[in-house]
Amino acid sequence: MSFTVHGLAVSQGIAIGHAHLVSHALLEVAHFTVAPKHVEAEVTRLRNAVAEVKAELAGLKAAAGSAPSEVDAFLGMHIMFLDDPMLIDAAEALIRSRRANAEWALVQQMEQLVEQFEAIEDAYLRERKADVVQVVERVVKVLLGHPGHLPPKRKDGLGTIVVAHDLSPTDTIGFKDHAVAGFITDAGGPTGHTAIVARSLSIPAVVALRHIRHVVKDDELIIIDGTRGVVIVDPDERVLEEYRLRKAAVELERSKLKRLKSTRAATLDGEEVQILANIELPPDALQAKGVEADGVGLFRTEFLFMSRDSWPDEDEQFEAYKAVVKTMAGKPVTVRTLDVGADKELEGATRQEDNPALGLRAIRYCLAEPKMFLTQLRALLRASHFGKLKILIPMLASSHEIDQTLILLDKAKAQLRERKIKFDESVPVGGMIEVPAAVLCLGAFTKRLQFLSIGTNDLIQYTLAIDRGNEAVAHLYNPLHPAVLRLIHQTIQSGAKAGVPVSVCGEMAGDPDYARLLIGMGLRQFSMHPAQILEVKQAILRADATDLTPKVQRLLKLDEPDRVREAVEKL
Repeated sequence: MSFTVHGLAVSQGIAIGHAHLVSHALLEVAHFTVAPKHVEAEVTRLRNAVAEVKAELAGLKAAAGSAPSEVDAFLGMHIMFLDDPMLIDAAEALIRSRRANAEWALVQQMEQLVEQFEAIEDAYLRERKADVVQVVERVVKVLLGHPGHLPPKRKDGLGTIVVAHDLSPTDTIGFKDHAVAGFITDAGGPTGHTAIVARSLSIPAVVALRHIRHVVKDDELIIIDGTRGVVIVDPDERVLEEYRLRKAAVELERSKLKRLKSTRAATLDGEEVQILANIELPPDALQAKGVEADGVGLFRTEFLFMSRDSWPDEDEQFEAYKAVVKTMAGKPVTVRTLDVGADKELEGATRQEDNPALGLRAIRYCLAEPKMFLTQLRALLRASHFGKLKILIPMLASSHEIDQTLILLDKAKAQLRERKIKFDESVPVGGMIEVPAAVLCLGAFTKRLQFLSIGTNDLIQYTLAIDRGNEAVAHLYNPLHPAVLRLIHQTIQSGAKAGVPVSVCGEMAGDPDYARLLIGMGLRQFSMHPAQILEVKQAILRADATDLTPKVQRLLKLDEPDRVREAVEKL
């Protein structure tokens, strides 16, 4: 019997194929006491399982080949978790102290780490808890003797729709030689790795379907509409034919997009637009270069600091920043300084906060850790000698924070001069506009900064007082709320008046449905995931800024979100 399920659309496109259910270990393992003489053997059993999984992950990493850099990064992260003493060493200690079996000890320690990740305010970092669960799940499967299996290749020409509770990057590598058409999962969100990897592979995906694995049968025919977030199980012939036609149209459109790689981004009336890339790790710069991005508009440095006991030193950071700058070969690279909350545990010390979303995070955290911040600033300055590097400061709320940052930057410059190390003396410094207070005090910002970048994800969250990671209120997260649009417009216009360039680097920039709206607001600099660039470029090429500007001005006067949405659709 045919039925339809609605979830969260995280990777666009249409997929038609047969379901393959991937088993999910719930990690509900038995707990039993080990005899004293067998305790060390139990520790050895854990170590052997960890070694086996590390070897498997290393092999997958080596075999990843042309897989997107996101996959390589996640594999590397899983290997790092297996080297983390907070996970493995602590589990071994638990085996010895409680005379517990290896599976139970490992899962207990995993749960402690997951609790710490859940306290992290940043949605992207918070969702890395799934990586901890998945790598532990892999070890537990080895301990229990339950290895996973790959979906079979189809003979009827249709691909495989992978149905899972959640998918790890190692799963995606394992599926790469099979005709995987799409992913649907019980769990997940827009910043989860299923979403990230699916987008980078251009595979349609719908997540957060809750109990999809319990209502779909193996080999059942499934349609995924990755644009609308719709999954159709056992469709009738009429629906199937309709989606076959739509799928063909989507694929034709995608093939046409590749022709736009070297096309200059400009509106119909000649307004030039810069399209930049958001990246997480140095290898991502190759993907940005592959679609001929105008530069890197946001290099998130958090990944360099994650899953380790101590901060990366100056040389390690310098090499990472230099690699991106050299890859982009003269194009601008905007590097955001560390943007994490104080709830992240480092070197065995934690700061407990009741509300980390409003606590010591981003620039506040960096200013509270001047030694760490100076190390990062020196590394960035050193890399500036090799290309057009710009420094971006996250979550600014007052001019005082800018002044403190610039004082530390001057100190970092002085330290490098003492060491006779070359750097760009006039490296541009910009600020992220992510809180309403920053928009309302832009005059002070434009006097001190060389550029601004609007982080729409946090700006929406803080304007509407909605935690986008909280499922209970996530449906209230609305990029088209009148208050949000007015704050974005005010920032763009204030920057233009002051002669300070403004970009948008949040999710709104990578959504082609919002391109005309932002063009009409006066935005001329977009930054997004490399996989989104060509589609947004096409939307820009079809836009007429002269025609859109008065329409958007009228739209901004509307107070009702539904009316705003209708007006945006008419653009």
